[in-house]
Amino acid sequence: MTVGKMLMHERRNAIMQHLDKNQRIIVKELSQILDVSEATLRSDLNDMEKEGLLKRTHGGAVLLDYDANKYSFSTREKKNKEEKYLISTKAEKLVTQNQCILLDASSTALELAKRLKDSPDRKRITVVTNGIYTALELRDVPEFTVILIGGVIRPGSSALESTIDAGVLDKINVDIMFTSASGFDYENGLTDFNVYEVELKKEMVRASNRVVALLDHTKFGKKSIVSFASTDEIDTLIIDNQISDEEKQRLEQYNINVM
Repeated sequence: MTVGKMLMHERRNAIMQHLDKNQRIIVKELSQILDVSEATLRSDLNDMEKEGLLKRTHGGAVLLDYDANKYSFSTREKKNKEEKYLISTKAEKLVTQNQCILLDASSTALELAKRLKDSPDRKRITVVTNGIYTALELRDVPEFTVILIGGVIRPGSSALESTIDAGVLDKINVDIMFTSASGFDYENGLTDFNVYEVELKKEMVRASNRVVALLDHTKFGKKSIVSFASTDEIDTLIIDNQISDEEKQRLEQYNINVM
């Protein structure tokens, strides 16, 4: 597939990669690099500015809100610690004896792993994950069988990415997938900024009998570059109490249980 035939989310991810590397882009130059029309790029950049990913300039765009430090795992792990603790404590109550659960590579899922590990009533479970830190956190727990999905690791990442080893999911009956996201909105469902990890997360969603989204209120109503779970694929949303009763009722209209 040529660069010019990229899907929209692949094209926008390429734009962000250029921005992350060079801090600014010029539409005319990027059009030649990506083999995409200038009109298409201008439309992309306008939409991405509305999403808070960049700032439009005359003839191009500059890096605004998307940078390596913002999306690094160490930065995300430190953010909203109290909310993540409370959300993971609620999520732990959904896990029962002899279940197979799937944890993505998010910092919130890592917090859930810590709750499961430290529980006084530790259950015998199987944990499937693409999270390197999550697997390391649980590796010495005798009650847990930990399956790490293989893939590619990028510098600074906490996740094994790509669908290289996704076939293993066909051989496992996953009861619940616990996942976080960069954003959630009704039109796009759960969205994230990393196209390569998102492809694996789509496979995880398909392999799971139930999808539980772990989101603090800052993710609610936001969207990122690409969706990995539609609204009708989400069974339960665990969120802090800073959303309105109207929003809770709307979620229930979509058959999403709210905790």
